[in-house]
Amino acid sequence: MTELPVALITGASRGIGLAIARELAPTHHLLLGGRDAEALKDLASEFPSAEPFAAELTELTPDVVHGISRLDVLVHSAGVLQMGQVADLTSEQWRTSFEVNVFAVANLTRLLLPALRAAKGQVIAINSGAGYASGDGSALYSGTKFALRAFTDALRQEERGNGVRVSSIHPGRVATDMQQELHDFEGKPYRPEEWVQPDQVAKAVRLAVDASRDSVIESLSIRPSGMV
Repeated sequence: MTELPVALITGASRGIGLAIARELAPTHHLLLGGRDAEALKDLASEFPSAEPFAAELTELTPDVVHGISRLDVLVHSAGVLQMGQVADLTSEQWRTSFEVNVFAVANLTRLLLPALRAAKGQVIAINSGAGYASGDGSALYSGTKFALRAFTDALRQEERGNGVRVSSIHPGRVATDMQQELHDFEGKPYRPEEWVQPDQVAKAVRLAVDASRDSVIESLSIRPSGMV
């Protein structure tokens, strides 16, 4: 059994999730969340202490988290982007986005709360600037992020007495595959150097993780500076 604090990161195989895994690797035993068990096994071999957490987040059962008796950090980084006009979005698109971005987060958190309480751990949700404002074409994505913010706000109050801290990280546009998808939707050229780099979001997670017990990073926004 590892003596390192344990961090479970969903969406750990790419983008922000991978950057967070790299940031926490020197100080934590990592549970790398994703769907492809073999790919996660290969990824785990790159870190000092890590193992796969292969799961379909929309189909979680208690058996999936069996054996996790103590969890110091739960990072929700997995998510999907679905843009479109309200007039064009289908019920299936609404359902799928909420299943991944909200319902799976709530369910995994619920299943792991006993382990988080045992460790006096923390939940860190990678939200978005879209969790504060919506606009043309973003009703669905923003809707899930508004809901995620409501979830973390409530969870923070509910678990304060149990010693579990809850942080909500709100990046603006980040240079990831999802950003490429967004630019394709908008019909704009994608220049990754203009946007927040994933490692900067990971540093915000590190700030929340390293906060002493007398404090909690409740909400943190990160935006492109516009200077590049």
